[in-house]
Amino acid sequence: MTYTLEISDDLKERLDNHLEEDESHEEFIEELVSVYETEGAFLQEGYSE
Repeated sequence: MTYTLEISDDLKERLDNHLEEDESHEEFIEELVSVYETEGAFLQEGYSE
């Protein structure tokens, strides 16, 4: 089943800036989710617990 996700133009532009050549938005989001599931959180530059 396919779902439609609405995002703002600003967020789409931000995503576009991170896409590798020939990478789709879906592939990029899948990679982000995989990183989050593996690491438990996204890393932030300059952040430490």
